Amino acid sequence: MRRWTPAAACLVAACSGGNYRPVSDFPVRIGKPYTVRGITYVPAEDTTYDMLGYASWYGSESGKRTANGERFRPGWATAAHTTLPLPSYVEVTALDTGRRIIVRVNDRGPFAGSSRIIDLSRGAAEQLGLRAVGKAAVRVRVVEPDEKDRERLRHGKAARPLPPVSDAVRANLLSQIAAAGIVVR
Repeated sequence: MRRWTPAAACLVAACSGGNYRPVSDFPVRIGKPYTVRGITYVPAEDTTYDMLGYASWYGSESGKRTANGERFRPGWATAAHTTLPLPSYVEVTALDTGRRIIVRVNDRGPFAGSSRIIDLSRGAAEQLGLRAVGKAAVRVRVVEPDEKDRERLRHGKAARPLPPVSDAVRANLLSQIAAAGIVVR
């Protein structure tokens, strides 16, 4: 009878299911600078990342590889970001409703305009109530969820529900977007 060491079991598990990397929080990959459509992006760790802009969503890429090597699963709460480490966790707030969710960033993008700061998977867009609108004003900030939420997100489940932001906070964030002149492109 063959006995597997933990390391050997991990290697076998990593090879199963094709050439996709297993869903894991380690290693965290920052990556080298890269250029898309003439714009150079410089990935970096930024624990203070807190931005206002627009989110879009994608979902027809089912079965494709994400930038960190995982299989893209459109129903999961994941996202693409141009520079955050892979994986990262962010809280996304829909500014029209104040609804908030936590998503796992495991891909690169969006590359469709400077005002878009995140591409959500179809599953994340549904959780946030953005699937029907296509693009929406959002706040995106890096968070460090507890291990229970990380585990849920790594297995395709939603993180714990977050209460919506107050109307006062939402109005303040919307006024900041307006004052900055951020528009959807």
